[in-house]
Amino acid sequence: MTERTKNGLLFVLVFSLIASTGFTDSWNVALGIFNMGLISAIMALGVNMQWGYAGLFNVGVMGFVALGGLGAVIVSMPPVNDAWAAGGIGIMIGLALGALTIVGAIKYYTWAKPGLARTLGVLAILIVGFALYRTFFDPAKAAVEAVSPATTGYLGGLGLPIILSWPVGGALAAGAAWIVGKTALGLRSDYLAIATLGIAEIIIAILKNEDWLARGVKNVIGLPRPVPYEIDLQNDPAFVERVTNLGYDPVIASSITVKLAYSALFLAVLLALLWASQAALKSPWGRMMRAIRDNETAAEAMGKDVTKRHLQIFILGSFVCGLAGAMMTTLDGQLTPGTYQPLRFTFLVWVMVIVGGSGNNFGAILGGFLIWFLWVMVEPYGLALIELITAGMPDGSALKDHLLDSAAHMRLLTMGVILLLVLRFSPRGLIPER
Repeated sequence: MTERTKNGLLFVLVFSLIASTGFTDSWNVALGIFNMGLISAIMALGVNMQWGYAGLFNVGVMGFVALGGLGAVIVSMPPVNDAWAAGGIGIMIGLALGALTIVGAIKYYTWAKPGLARTLGVLAILIVGFALYRTFFDPAKAAVEAVSPATTGYLGGLGLPIILSWPVGGALAAGAAWIVGKTALGLRSDYLAIATLGIAEIIIAILKNEDWLARGVKNVIGLPRPVPYEIDLQNDPAFVERVTNLGYDPVIASSITVKLAYSALFLAVLLALLWASQAALKSPWGRMMRAIRDNETAAEAMGKDVTKRHLQIFILGSFVCGLAGAMMTTLDGQLTPGTYQPLRFTFLVWVMVIVGGSGNNFGAILGGFLIWFLWVMVEPYGLALIELITAGMPDGSALKDHLLDSAAHMRLLTMGVILLLVLRFSPRGLIPER
């Protein structure tokens, strides 16, 4: 069997598993898995760029995905005019003063001669700037969050089409990656991992606590859609007549139609990213990145700026993760900062890359679909298996109750077992790098 045939059969197997859910459960569930599989594959592509191309160990994926979700809110939600009138200008002035303070301190540090005077000057700039920042920002923030806190209490967004938020979410993640990269990419890989994890937790903490930005843990709901609403399709006589003549229930047909529309959008983005990633990987730039990954010392001896290239690929991979985060928030229709957990948005994405095959874009995509399918379906499958095993045990048995209660942990057990099996029998992944 050739390598291409084997890889094709792996994709056929994964998509057959997803399709089987449509036949045994419902096509709504199958399409829901497929859509989140597309988004997960895009996240895996972003991490694969960083790790598979350049060997950068980023465990802060969660933060970059969350910034993509924030981009969806900032771009698509309508502005809250009362909040802007109450304190929007003050918040903008405060943020500008904070940014100027940081820039001023950095500029003075690079300009002044080393010594006590430079240290005192930097401290003076930071203290005065921080005081000015809080003078403008704090009262404005309190005024904004006091405007209808049950429904708004934040500044809102720009009211633009939500598809425009996808590249904006990627740009926010790329900007954060530039800041992280400028300070951490010169460190060893383990220190880079600690730095990215810390930055991700800081981003989530800001999203949870700064209500003026995106309502914090009160969540932003009702984001606009790039596709029709189900209720609008159900109220469309032409749509109802068409699906009724085909023998389908209009309610179910409307839900499937919306999910298919999302699938078309997400698939177009995934294919465009795959094409660009493959072209980059096969180019001289891609060969240079892999040379740097395999031997940084030899690459430096050939005149390559390793730190600069690491920063470049770190920003590109983070952009893709932010793009996926904006797409996921669009699909959910809401931003819920409390749901961004390292297990889901860092560990699981890394499992997708490792199982699929790091350094191979097709492997990352395969891992995204396979691991997401298992993450969703293992728990109901596990519960059915445990019910079958314990069928002969008497009701009320402590062992039976314990086993049934443990079904919720089948996800974590399965992920661990799959990871161990792949690392043991195919350590380079299901579709390894050529």
